[in-house]
Formats: sequence, C-alpha cells, structure tokens
Amino acid sequence: MKEEFGTNNARRWYDKDPVLSSAMKTLEETKDDTQIKIALNLIKIITEHNLEESKYEDVSEIINATEIDLASQKRNRWYDLDETLRTAISMLQNCPEDTRSAIAVEMAKMVVEEIKKDEEEEEEDELDKLIEDKDEDK
Repeated sequence: MKEEFGTNNARRWYDKDPVLSSAMKTLEETKDDTQIKIALNLIKIITEHNLEESKYEDVSEIINATEIDLASQKRNRWYDLDETLRTAISMLQNCPEDTRSAIAVEMAKMVVEEIKKDEEEEEEDELDKLIEDKDEDK
C-alpha cells in the first residue's frame, strides 16, 4: 500500500504536510529571483507568527535560533544555494507544526501569485518585443 502524507516515513521534513510539500516543489521550480522574493516574505511572515505566539521576545532571538540551526545543517539541498532562501526555509522548519501548517497555506498562495506575476511580465515583454519589431519594419 502506498504511504500517505502525515506518516513519520516522509522523505523530507516538509513532505509531512501536503500543502507545504506542494508549495516547496513549486518554489523549487520557480526562477531564482522569484524564490528570493518569496523567501523574504516568508521571513517576514515567520517572524510575525513567532512574535505573536510569544515564542521569542524579539527578532534577535529568532535570528540567533536560526543561525545556530543553519550552522549545523548540510548544504546540499536545492534551497541551500541562496542564503536568503536557506534562512527562510530553516526558519520555517523550526516553527511549531501548527504554525508551519498555517504558514504553508500563506506560502502556497505567495508562490502561485508570484508565478502569475512572472508569467504576466513575460507576456508583456513578448508583446512589447512584437510591437517594437513591427515598428522597426515600418
């Protein structure tokens, strides 16, 4: 029988949550600049959640906890190539499971929104190029 999400045998820590797993897979496949935008937003969201829940008293405590964790981690995962992305994902991994689940939904929405923006920008760039080419032909 095939393993279901939520078991302890998930390959990666984020595969335990199907929304988070899907968001991470999509994030992995996006452009580098999109990944960084999302990482910066994630850092902001995670910081806000941790402060609201009084897990940490201030931002410096959150940063210190993340730096300790980052120092002990391997650096061969897809999100380790960029320090901002690596920090955001590490912060997410260190969140309590219920907080991580809530953030996963926000993250999934961000990923979809950023991909849509990128696609719209690409279409606009293509249209601008066609107009420019047409004007040059005249």
